[in-house]
Amino acid sequence: MISNEIEGLHALVAQLDQQFDSVVELILSTQGRTIICGMGKSGIIGKKIAASFASTGTPSFFMHPGEAFHGDLGMVTPADIFIAISNSGETEEVLKLLPFLKDNNNHIIAITGNPNSTLAKNAHYHLNVAVPSEACPLQLAPTSSTTATLVIGDALTVALMESRRFQPEHFARFHPGGSLGRKLLSKVADEMIKDELPVVTSETPLGEVLNVMSKGTLGLTLVVNNGELYAIITDGDLRRAIEKYGKDLFDLQAEHIASRFPATIEPEVPMSVAYDKMQNKKINSLIVCNGSEVVGVLKK
Repeated sequence: MISNEIEGLHALVAQLDQQFDSVVELILSTQGRTIICGMGKSGIIGKKIAASFASTGTPSFFMHPGEAFHGDLGMVTPADIFIAISNSGETEEVLKLLPFLKDNNNHIIAITGNPNSTLAKNAHYHLNVAVPSEACPLQLAPTSSTTATLVIGDALTVALMESRRFQPEHFARFHPGGSLGRKLLSKVADEMIKDELPVVTSETPLGEVLNVMSKGTLGLTLVVNNGELYAIITDGDLRRAIEKYGKDLFDLQAEHIASRFPATIEPEVPMSVAYDKMQNKKINSLIVCNGSEVVGVLKK
């Protein structure tokens, strides 16, 4: 089955022509939105393509053909581009929209598996997604054909991104609530833990260190002398100390098991830099310092 779909994608590559470049240029030049329409499985793929467009700098939304014919066409302005998806190119619900789109002077892009279909012939541009066969053994369920349509949508998305020189920070602007938005838009000061930090001195007995670490719930304790960071004690430091000292552990002080020169970072540094630093050092925490003063802890 997978080999069948791969074969379909090889066919898709062979069918790419100047029409693809023309579609990219058209979308780049429009002052309107790119509206994507499709019925059934084609509609599901269309929703994904519209979402990819919108999140990468191409204003876009999906329009269900049934809803379009019952009022949603009012959202279509003459400046908009209309991408209609239908593997057969004969989907009735989509074809019924053509008279309006032509009268409204919309550019129509057809994505079909049949260049001789009604939809393809009535479009300004046609992207051929024909595949040798479906992966479905009955040749009924859309499988290879929907994969090809999804891939042509991804190819358009990437081509538009490259043409616009779309950068990670642009992507993050449209995803402020996701991990990428947090990484690229936030600074360390926005994400660090700064209240009730677990702090001891180098002379603090190990019994008290354990108590402070348990209350702090960060998996570490800061060792601070005279307001300046001296070292840290992590869960790993404690485990190694228990193995080394056994029952004599509680005769020690914090400085005896602490890790000197912990990794630090400044509060105004972008989160992207902080993530890279943690990744490179293979650590999960950074001590945030403003000069020599500890102001927070950043956890991955």
